[in-house]
Amino acid sequence: MPTRGHRSTRLSRRSVAVGPVAVALATLLAGCDPVVDIQGSYFPAWIVCMVAGAILGGLSRLLLARADLEEHLGPLLLVYPSLWLSWTLLVWLIFYRT
Repeated sequence: MPTRGHRSTRLSRRSVAVGPVAVALATLLAGCDPVVDIQGSYFPAWIVCMVAGAILGGLSRLLLARADLEEHLGPLLLVYPSLWLSWTLLVWLIFYRT
């Protein structure tokens, strides 16, 4: 039966092996995101795209409601988040396509 000291040694070896891998992955992933400078503050570009998608989604909702097309849509709980996501991804593709 392993002793308490032996067990903690095994866990610390696992932590030592996972630590550098986690740091390397975080470093690689952090370099993939464009950064936008807004009045001296740096924001990840995906936040800007999400805000733009929310604004465009809200404007789309107003247009659909004014045109009386909202009643012909499917479940609104699915339609409007999908519309927001579509606008968000479209803004991303327009401005940050590589």
